[in-house]
Amino acid sequence: MRIPVLYPNQRRTILQLPLRLLSTMASQQPNLDDLLCSPFMEQTQEHNPNPVPHPTGYLTGEAHIERAWAHWTKLGRPKTVVAPMVDCSELPFRMLCRKYGAQAAYTPMLHARLFSECDKYRSMEFSTCKEDRPLFVQFCANDPDILLEAARKVEPFCDYVDINLGCPQRIARRGNYGAFLMDNLPLVRSLVEKLAQNLQVPVSCKIRLFPNLQDTISYARMLEEAGCSLLAVHGRTRDQKDQKKIRADWSSIKEVRNAIRIPVLANGNVRHMDDVDSCLQATGCEGVLSADALLENPALFAGFRTNEWVDESDANSINGKLDQAELLTEYLKFCEKHPVPWRMVRAHVHKMLGEWFRLQPQVREELNGQSRITFELLYKVVDQLRQLGVSIPLHLKDKCGSVNAVAENYDNQCNT
Repeated sequence: MRIPVLYPNQRRTILQLPLRLLSTMASQQPNLDDLLCSPFMEQTQEHNPNPVPHPTGYLTGEAHIERAWAHWTKLGRPKTVVAPMVDCSELPFRMLCRKYGAQAAYTPMLHARLFSECDKYRSMEFSTCKEDRPLFVQFCANDPDILLEAARKVEPFCDYVDINLGCPQRIARRGNYGAFLMDNLPLVRSLVEKLAQNLQVPVSCKIRLFPNLQDTISYARMLEEAGCSLLAVHGRTRDQKDQKKIRADWSSIKEVRNAIRIPVLANGNVRHMDDVDSCLQATGCEGVLSADALLENPALFAGFRTNEWVDESDANSINGKLDQAELLTEYLKFCEKHPVPWRMVRAHVHKMLGEWFRLQPQVREELNGQSRITFELLYKVVDQLRQLGVSIPLHLKDKCGSVNAVAENYDNQCNT
């Protein structure tokens, strides 16, 4: 069965969150960054040709735990997962990360009310394809009925519907969602129960730590009892927003992992593959999420690392024959195939080429001066940086293989 993707034509604007929705609808001239990055094209997306069975019917106790593990096992027990990132974990970026070792991915956080009510928001903010699995579709919400309405629109295209219970930003405080629902646990329970009792796909949740570990453990157990089938734990509290200064608490994640029986993913401090291995060992979790580090280096899960994480004394570190400019070029090609708003493309350009722009800031200034960007312009930016002599290779450890091996493995996956 084929279902058309709801891509509008290029004149329509993107509606992101409540304040942006109101301002965009009120404006007669849309921001060019809010337009799709490719002309309108007829596209389709398929149901998963090999869907993972998840029978209807609300289960509790042992039956719920068994089903949660059966589902995770059928998905292949992915260990390396792209975390949800507002405006950044969209389809082209997910596909790039999957090419370089990501075994599952989250969508950006979607606003449940806007998603259920607004065709423009829904069609611009959510897209997928048959290769984009396993997939978590994440919503923020504070009304069980609205959340269910939104979730039903995506359940044919995903493997989990995820509830964002971890966003610590001010907009989440104003909207009463994300980590600020930690102050209203009965509401959180009702959100999880509503989905678990009515969806055919499992419910997952992403949380942050309470300052008190026992409160966090009680919280996780409540989510499990309410019907959550997978829990992702960010090892920082709601107030710990500076990820560079405050390390994630893996020991607390381990305590949560040991206290509940559903699969658990760890989030925080995953900057390269050594961190992946260390985190899995330290927490006992089934997998790890990475966010900011992937934005700079989408090939992280394939073993590539930036200069920041290379020990010059490590004799096993070699030039990986890959750099961020090449990764950006691959990302742009995915964007041409799967159009997204230009604001997302622009953000990824600056993340992947940040170090390159620091060496040649005039190139960045010229780009920022453009009121309208195109693929031709962005490819020229890459060429210009190379012509100016910028070269910042990513590094590999010998055991990680090569970029050719990564590409061969990706091609094999796409052909299966």
